[in-house]
Amino acid sequence: MRLREVVLHRLHMPLKIRFETSFAVETYRLLDIIEVRSDEGVGFGECVAMEEPVYNEEWLDGAREVIVRHLLPRVAGRELAAPADLDALWRPVHGNKMAKSAVETAVWDLFAGAQGVPLARLLGGTKQAVEVGVSLGIEPTVDALLAEVERHVGEGFRRIKLKVRPGWDEEPLAAVRAAFPRVPLTVDANTAYTAGDLDRLATWDRFGLDYIEQPFPEEDLLLHAALQARLDTAVCLDESATSAADVRIAARLGACRVVNVKVARLGGLAESLRVCDVAREAGIDLWCGGMLETGVGRAVNVAIAARAEFTRPGDTAGSARYWEEDLIEPPVVSVDGTVAVPDSPGLGYAVQAERLRRFAVEPSRRIAL
Repeated sequence: MRLREVVLHRLHMPLKIRFETSFAVETYRLLDIIEVRSDEGVGFGECVAMEEPVYNEEWLDGAREVIVRHLLPRVAGRELAAPADLDALWRPVHGNKMAKSAVETAVWDLFAGAQGVPLARLLGGTKQAVEVGVSLGIEPTVDALLAEVERHVGEGFRRIKLKVRPGWDEEPLAAVRAAFPRVPLTVDANTAYTAGDLDRLATWDRFGLDYIEQPFPEEDLLLHAALQARLDTAVCLDESATSAADVRIAARLGACRVVNVKVARLGGLAESLRVCDVAREAGIDLWCGGMLETGVGRAVNVAIAARAEFTRPGDTAGSARYWEEDLIEPPVVSVDGTVAVPDSPGLGYAVQAERLRRFAVEPSRRIAL
């Protein structure tokens, strides 16, 4: 299969919720939808890089430049036997994994649609539904947080994740655990802590957490290993896990027992599948994390989470939690803490061309290959 054209859509999507983490406050998403075209059909992917390089080293405008100047020229005129062929073509381009993932996931959608099979099945998924958790941002008050937790527990979510940072951790954690003693609860620090916090974090078994996600900077696997050695609670890696090799090293160091698979952070679905292999061999639990994606990126998350290695609820809540109107039909729907895995070809959802135009902030950019 040869790609004939790629269309880049720059969109501004207002969020229904204010979402605060240890490094940013988001009330909207500026993002690129990548549309790839061949004689066999069309596929869609999403670039989830943030406007500034605060989650990782990538940012949205930089990712677009990499796509246009370095990735697409290496695909032009090439025959692709499978989406994984992109790995070899892009090997000279170091890093820039969110840029790579944006195009690569669109190519996976294209191939699945051309073969008439659901993307989940092409990826080796066997589940008919995936368990859904929810990630709650930092709230102005503990009472506001308790109200959010109560609402989402009532909606049937299978796991509640709380964002934490120094100064917003033990008090809200204690309050939530006291009010909801049996709810599966996790925390996510997004690298907000340092070695000086190690002794305090090592006391967090008392909160009965399923795991503590990415407490320390991404490059410090040894510090994560030191914490894991002192906890019965599992440590989960997010920003530290940028490749299957990272996960293999972390497993040997004892730095984690759980890994958050973010397809975009890993560079796409081919590397995500390699992480599945490593996790299965090392006995590490996986779950699928999110980056406040539209339904395009969320459909990819549902597809990979249909694999057996994903044993914990992911951040794949339905479209209605984030958007008044998503880009896809039907919307992603969460029912009793699960999302059904589509059984129609490709992503399993139809991207709405009219909505791509309505949310656009500039004319779509067409690139012939």
